[in-house]
Amino acid sequence: MNPNRVVLCMKWGTLYPAEYVNVLYRACRAHISGDFRFVCLTNETEGLLPEVEVFPVPQFGLDDWHYYNGAWPKIGVFSQNLYDLKGRCLFIDLDSVICGNLDAMFDVPGTLVAMDSQPWKGKPGAPRTMSSVFSFDVGSLGWVVTRLQADRDALVSKYIIEQDYLHGEVSGICYWPQEWIVSFKYHLRQPLIIDRFREPLSPPASAKIVAFHGRPRPIDLIRPPKGNWDRFPHHGSGAVSWMKAYWQRFGGQV
Repeated sequence: MNPNRVVLCMKWGTLYPAEYVNVLYRACRAHISGDFRFVCLTNETEGLLPEVEVFPVPQFGLDDWHYYNGAWPKIGVFSQNLYDLKGRCLFIDLDSVICGNLDAMFDVPGTLVAMDSQPWKGKPGAPRTMSSVFSFDVGSLGWVVTRLQADRDALVSKYIIEQDYLHGEVSGICYWPQEWIVSFKYHLRQPLIIDRFREPLSPPASAKIVAFHGRPRPIDLIRPPKGNWDRFPHHGSGAVSWMKAYWQRFGGQV
């Protein structure tokens, strides 16, 4: 394994079962050249592939409430001593689809490299940090954890969600090229009315990752519930062919 490249994900609660971790691992293995470590921070290890390295979710003074409001446990990945992991870390949310080579994402310089979701809405404005996919040097941002630990309630009240905390407190954030990460909602979902007759677009060739945020989730497009799996007034129904193919290719159940 290359100790200087780490893919990191987190799993808590029941929303994303072990299947998500295993599919993400296999997809990363297919889209990263050479060796790397794949690490899942979780307290629920059942069903995970043996190739997945597992460590507990870091504890730094959060209550149960913070696990289900604002995704605050993700801040733990910045711990100064994160299970002796070293090198460049690429964090990927479990509800992400890997569709292109990820090698270059380890090489983009910056204290913190994250997603800028501001252009997705087609409006000019300052960058808006989104933390579905980000990279950093392991241990280099330990102060992000200790600051939150020291003034937890005030910072949670101020920022509401962990990505806004990063946006407000970390200076000099760099951002991925826009074409590397696309949003399912903003880039692939069909326009209103048309979405009732055509399935979502496939990811463009330039995309490395498709980010799902909120509803729908990837599994809704693979094993769809009855009726509308999208959020009104948008509409989606039935399985999406390219998502089923992706999930099946990397060992998921369809």
